[in-house]
Amino acid sequence: MTDSHVSPAGDEPELLRDQFRQLLRYRWLIGGGIGIGLIGGAYLGITSADSYAATSDIVVRTPTTNPFDSSTAPDKSVNMNTERQTALSSNVAQIAAKKLKDGTSARTLKKGLQVTTPPQSLTLRFTYTADSPEAAARGANALADAYLSASEKKWSDLRDSMVARLKKQIDPLGKQQNELAQQLDAMTKGTSAYDAQQTANVNLKSRISTLQNQRDTLMGLDMAAGSVTQEATPPTGSDGLGLVISLALGGAFGIAFGLLAAWVRLVFDPSPRSTGDVARAVRAPVLGSLPRGAAKGLLAVDQTGSRTAEEYRSIAFRLAYDARFADRRRLLVVAARDASAQAATSVATNLAASFAETGKDVLLVEADLRAPGLSARLHTTAGRPGWSLPADNDDNGWPGTRPLTVDAGEAGSFDLVAGQRVRNVARALTSTRTTQLIEDADESGSTVVVLAPPVLSYADALALVDRVDGVVIVCDLRSVHRTELVRIRELIVGAGGTVLGAVTHDEGGHPARDKGAAKGSGRRAAGSELPPPAPRPAPPVEQRLGDGTETVTLRQLRPEDLRTGDKR
Repeated sequence: MTDSHVSPAGDEPELLRDQFRQLLRYRWLIGGGIGIGLIGGAYLGITSADSYAATSDIVVRTPTTNPFDSSTAPDKSVNMNTERQTALSSNVAQIAAKKLKDGTSARTLKKGLQVTTPPQSLTLRFTYTADSPEAAARGANALADAYLSASEKKWSDLRDSMVARLKKQIDPLGKQQNELAQQLDAMTKGTSAYDAQQTANVNLKSRISTLQNQRDTLMGLDMAAGSVTQEATPPTGSDGLGLVISLALGGAFGIAFGLLAAWVRLVFDPSPRSTGDVARAVRAPVLGSLPRGAAKGLLAVDQTGSRTAEEYRSIAFRLAYDARFADRRRLLVVAARDASAQAATSVATNLAASFAETGKDVLLVEADLRAPGLSARLHTTAGRPGWSLPADNDDNGWPGTRPLTVDAGEAGSFDLVAGQRVRNVARALTSTRTTQLIEDADESGSTVVVLAPPVLSYADALALVDRVDGVVIVCDLRSVHRTELVRIRELIVGAGGTVLGAVTHDEGGHPARDKGAAKGSGRRAAGSELPPPAPRPAPPVEQRLGDGTETVTLRQLRPEDLRTGDKR
């Protein structure tokens, strides 16, 4: 039996469409991302509408004696990264603030300043952003002049320091040379002492001359750090992108962010993303997907032209053509979690009606002995003799009542063995009487559908697996996890059963509310402390005269009748 819900591995367009549909499950994330992007774009468009940027360019150079000397490459003596850091320093901003004299702080100037260096050039581009065109132009020019002043002062201070150190060297040498000159005047020429003193004097004069030449060279340097090639002028338009473009960019960013958030949520979502995930988890086909809200109704097959009814008929036909079910015709319908218990009841009831519609003798067994109540929700009448019930030799050997006949409208009718509360559920489900009742499906034209509690809540369904073999899992894509489906399949296979397929439904409820409801149901079932809800009154049973084949028997008094106060 193949599964038409799983896309072929080579159908890439279909896989992409499936992934996109899965992302659309998280519309609130995508919508939130778009909303954040639009808000950010609107803020950017509004805040940048009154901002103006002016630009001033400076060509940087180092101090030199001959600016026309081409022997030294300027780009080898200037580090533009260092000059850019100098232009962005707080010292330059403070100098510019003093030049403006309009109350603009150095912090404001530094915040609105941007310095860039065009590639392969010695140019510093000062871009200053302000609230008005005039303020932007004044700020850019002031910052450029402040940079030139700071750089020139830096080089001038360095030159003055070097000149001062040379002067400290020249002064002692000058005094020494004067002393030597006086000694030479007092000595006789031509002697060896005179010649030695003359040589020392000449060397001293040469050293003094060298130092003086270095000082003169430093004093002759041009200390200008650069020149302004373009002065800033008031801009004619704002520097912002505009509200429309900002909203467009914000919307595009929001869509990308929303899709990314939805993808991350999809990756870490433990619930099945599609029916294909369910089929892979249970290793069986998805027999059908109920329309939204279909699980809330109990019997839909009797509705003519109903989409839900046709879906149930489709599921029934798929099971009928499955060789694993056709051999024994015993079907166990079980919910994955408590949130799908109502849906499992609807699936079991409608499958029984669908099989009855095809002419089968169908028996629906309500194996939920913890909170029974299916007979009170269906239109039932007195049962007809056709299903053999063994003698009741044990109080825990359910079933002990005669099957009821359920009227399914145009689909016909089927029999129901209603569940009842017992002292020991496990003993009742594994009793000989239950086994013999289920084995009635071996007769020609008979089918038995068994409804059990959720697998992950109780072990009741596992106690029936080896008697029924074929299991249909009913799950809600929003409340069940993939790991839970894998666990359910392992439990069923380990108990000797076979998973024929799964039926999915989506009630569209809030996941948190469904989870809370499931927890509450689990607490009630685990302790069995709270009494079951009062069943709705059953419709009046049609009184029929016997035809001689039925006998009158004493009414059986059940323990629950005593608990509910039934004195009839």
